[in-house]
Amino acid sequence: MNIKQAKNEVKNAIRAYLAKDEFGGYLIPAIRQRPILLMGPPGIGKTQIMEQIARECGIGLVAYTITHHTRQSAIGLPFIRQKQYGGKEYSITEYTMSEIIASVYDKMESTGLKEGILFIDEINCVSETLAPAMLQFLQCKTFGNKKVPDGWIIVAAGNPAEYNKSVREFDIVTLDRVKKIDVREDFTVWKEYAYQNGIHHAIISYLDLKRECFYQIQTTVDGVSFATARGWEDLSQMIQVYEKLGIPVDQDLIFQYIQHRRIAKDFANYLELYYKYQSDYQVEEVLRGCFDREKVMKLRSVPFDEKLSVISLILARLGSAFQQSYLQDQFVTGLFEELKSLKAAMTEEGAPRPGQVLEAFTQQYHETLKAKKEAQQIDRLEEHSMLQVEKALESYYTVLRAEHLAEPLAAFDRIRSLFQEEVERRSQIIEETSAMLDHAFDFMEAVFPDSQEMVVFITELTVNFYSAKFISENGCDRYYQHNRGLLMNEAEEKIRSQIDEIKETLSAPTLE
Repeated sequence: MNIKQAKNEVKNAIRAYLAKDEFGGYLIPAIRQRPILLMGPPGIGKTQIMEQIARECGIGLVAYTITHHTRQSAIGLPFIRQKQYGGKEYSITEYTMSEIIASVYDKMESTGLKEGILFIDEINCVSETLAPAMLQFLQCKTFGNKKVPDGWIIVAAGNPAEYNKSVREFDIVTLDRVKKIDVREDFTVWKEYAYQNGIHHAIISYLDLKRECFYQIQTTVDGVSFATARGWEDLSQMIQVYEKLGIPVDQDLIFQYIQHRRIAKDFANYLELYYKYQSDYQVEEVLRGCFDREKVMKLRSVPFDEKLSVISLILARLGSAFQQSYLQDQFVTGLFEELKSLKAAMTEEGAPRPGQVLEAFTQQYHETLKAKKEAQQIDRLEEHSMLQVEKALESYYTVLRAEHLAEPLAAFDRIRSLFQEEVERRSQIIEETSAMLDHAFDFMEAVFPDSQEMVVFITELTVNFYSAKFISENGCDRYYQHNRGLLMNEAEEKIRSQIDEIKETLSAPTLE
């Protein structure tokens, strides 16, 4: 299954394992909660889905790559202890608490989360001395003589033997005690993730054209060559930072992340053309509705790859506008919820001066954000929105102090007026983004009316999380018009295909 399906499988299993009866006991006893074993190629997102599941389920996460551990750090250090049996004293060997088990308790103490996921990566690549302890861990949920706390689900991950020479095969006894899930790479699923997480559009459009380059691992006489989802994502972040700093991206940089010489060279050439098209076709002017029609009409006669690159550039600029709109909306919504609580605190009988209330409120919000971040209960975008809210609260406090507003209602009216500016800013961003989308349709309808390129454009707007959300909330008649036409064409093709199948069946010779 692909990584999205695997995530749902793991999430559902964890929900089942943590479900309780009316007495607070687990419906599935801990002894029957099979460890989950994810087996799949490296770099496809196994660790990332653990982070997502932990956030979505509101539970903790402790993650370890077991190949970094020795037997001593994994199961603990031995020490001699005296015990009495039948009136006689004996020296016995016990173990200190495993570093891994201790990390689970540390997470519980620091976050207050009593349930969670203990994720062990590369579980089938341990050293020979540690291998028996790993088998005991999967079968008995213990490291040394210390048990994984109840409420903590074991999820392990490993790579098949073809990807790692150090792999150890599990025997049937072990496999019969785990819930094994085989995962494979899938570009379509990764593409959804890429849009939502801001992967560079040049990478998305390149891989859309050459999907065979998304994930490759080859062993030749010159060594191993590979391109992975992890490599593309890390390269994306580096390209984006290089662009901000004005540093050129060359083939050598790309090869540091995509360690497949042919693919790295091919993408470097594509990226160079991508930047050239950005200048040649004046994408910013297109989205302002000021494009040179004669110049862009030449697009009709260029190769399809070039057309697709230009469309990708337009989608990339639209995508950043859609994301900005989303972030502003998340910020305004979050700030509104906090201000409702702030008003109640300010107007409560016997409340301190408004400035003091706001200062304490802001500090409490800061602590909440810090705790959520330490517990890994928020993702990057949620953290961004919360930081914006915190900054706004701090600015409101500065205004109240500067204007000496001591009366609660007057102070809150001033805060309300400042908040209204953020609401108006949100409306302005939505209006500007809607105008950009309209200009993009002006361009597409002028250059690629009723064409394959228009299908690509509409499809990408549908797949992109931010564009789909923006259009669903703010509307776009032309999107719905073209999308409806696309669906009708697909339905017509399906009906024709079915009619052809029926005709073939009817015309086929039959046995009497």
